[in-house]
Amino acid sequence: MILETFPVGPLQCNCTILGDEAAREAIVIDPGDEIARIHRRLTEHGLKLRQILITHAHIDHIGGALRLKQLTGAPIYLNENDLPLLQMMAMQAAWLGVSPPETAPPDESLTDGQNLGLAAYPAQVLHTPGHTQGSVCLHFAPLKMILAGDTLFAGSIGRTDLPGGNYDQILASIESRLLVLPDETHVIPGHGPVTSIGAERRSNPFLQGH
Repeated sequence: MILETFPVGPLQCNCTILGDEAAREAIVIDPGDEIARIHRRLTEHGLKLRQILITHAHIDHIGGALRLKQLTGAPIYLNENDLPLLQMMAMQAAWLGVSPPETAPPDESLTDGQNLGLAAYPAQVLHTPGHTQGSVCLHFAPLKMILAGDTLFAGSIGRTDLPGGNYDQILASIESRLLVLPDETHVIPGHGPVTSIGAERRSNPFLQGH
């Protein structure tokens, strides 16, 4: 297994490459920026990109997706509830003072319960609205790993003061979809260090009493 997570772009979004060395194929989650770097790593590993998975449609997570698709031919997956945010890309870019990236509608929606990923490393989509209405987490149960986007961080949760955010909703999503997972489940968040479900259950100040 090839598993690489590294921050990209001005907001240091965690981009993850998951590859199967035997099948020579990979998926990429949240290629928000630095597409040349991501593409170079795929090439260096000799991996064909099969899927581009987007946890939510904020610019720092989706900004480079279309460029990566153009380079690799891989389809883009995004929950349809975040299409309004995709259409606000110029506004999102203005918030950061950057030029808006070229975007396009996803090839397929990420739906709750959907199974995707690689044959050797399958994932299930968990719809976790709250940070945005289309936020999803990707649960790789055999790997005891979840890619949580901006829903859950080490010691924190995703902000809910941007369009589509809802504080009560994100807490409900975390409680019903994430805290039910085993404590040993590794959490790769959309920003910052890796954590675990158990660590967040015990010490995350936003989750005490849940």
